[in-house]
Amino acid sequence: MATRLRPAIGPRHFVFPILTIAVLVYFGFHAFHGEYGLIAEARLKARAQNLSAVLETLEDERGVLEKRVTLLRPESLDPDMIDEQARQILHVAHPDEVLIYRN
Repeated sequence: MATRLRPAIGPRHFVFPILTIAVLVYFGFHAFHGEYGLIAEARLKARAQNLSAVLETLEDERGVLEKRVTLLRPESLDPDMIDEQARQILHVAHPDEVLIYRN
């Protein structure tokens, strides 16, 4: 009676390790290169900084516009502001005035 000391290793013993390695490679690749991976994180941070700068600019512009709107409210009508707005919209000036247009 012969006894085998080493069992025969066939291809079916390599299926599970190969599948495990394939899954690890797949998730590892997407951890770096995926939509929210490590490389995309740098792009998202740069975009967030750009958008923060744009937001700050827009908030400053909004503050200026809010100040102008408060001058046009009925409670605090400023005759100079009304005159300025009317002249700007209607393109009207007195003959002795000098107009300087700014864009």
